[in-house]
Amino acid sequence: MADHLELLSEMPAVSRMSTQERLRHAQKRRGQQLKKWAQAEKEASGKKAKGQAKKAGGKPDHRIFFPQNVTFLEAAARNDLEEVRQMLQDGFSPNLCNEDGLTALHQCCIDDFEEIVRLLIDAGADVNASDSELWTPLHAAATCGHLHLVSLLIKHNANLLAVNSDGNMPYDLCEDDVTLDNIETAMAEQGITQEKIEESRAATERKMMSDIQQLVESGSEVNAQDESGTSLLHIAAANGYLDAAELLLEHKAAVNAKDCDGWEALHAAACWGQIQLVELLVAHGADLNAKSLLDETPLGLYEDLMVSRSEPRTCRE
Repeated sequence: MADHLELLSEMPAVSRMSTQERLRHAQKRRGQQLKKWAQAEKEASGKKAKGQAKKAGGKPDHRIFFPQNVTFLEAAARNDLEEVRQMLQDGFSPNLCNEDGLTALHQCCIDDFEEIVRLLIDAGADVNASDSELWTPLHAAATCGHLHLVSLLIKHNANLLAVNSDGNMPYDLCEDDVTLDNIETAMAEQGITQEKIEESRAATERKMMSDIQQLVESGSEVNAQDESGTSLLHIAAANGYLDAAELLLEHKAAVNAKDCDGWEALHAAACWGQIQLVELLVAHGADLNAKSLLDETPLGLYEDLMVSRSEPRTCRE
């Protein structure tokens, strides 16, 4: 595995990657991990060869086992249809995911592995599973322009109104006109109007504002932070929830509260390109040059975001 300090040094760059780029990066790390495990196993077996020869069969008894979710997602990422099929027959859940909530169905919708997608759906995979950034398999297939997978997911009741953490629905992410037309046709067939679209986009923020109002009315602290130091203002800033942020600031939310990485809410707003939130926070005294533990500034994060958005996507053709 990679050295801990090496992983830490990579964190800023990884945080700015698109979902697809992070998946590729994780696959690369996984391959490196397997290679090092194999090398360590080979070396250990060589050192113990004489001693093991005295045992029955002369075989080493040392084994390395990966968790089910790791082996299952790795097999899916290799497009190994038969191995995935065997794992499902052996009782593996089709909804196993990694620490970021990524399922095999997400992965295969990105990589355009149609046979495994069909196998997973037939095995009961959740077509509306959300990862940590609220991307569903339909978001993945739509952004990559995999029309046949988009059609398949919709046929199996994929949620056309699913909103990811950037506020995007699957149709927002289509760069392919044919795929976009397919999704919009499905939306029309389901009676989805512009009013329903806007209601779905606003639902999460409305729920957050309701929770904030309850905190205020009960006299609770709006500046409370979770174990990673994230505050409600961090969340509102990252997601572009302007009304929620205004409500928090009205009730004395701290604009300079830092999370465990030294990020203020302005870092989050800049990182995710939430311009209205950047303007609001700066108007309330937030510093565009405030430094995180890794010397990141909101201004620098925003500039990096603009560069990354100008680069092509990395979906597999």
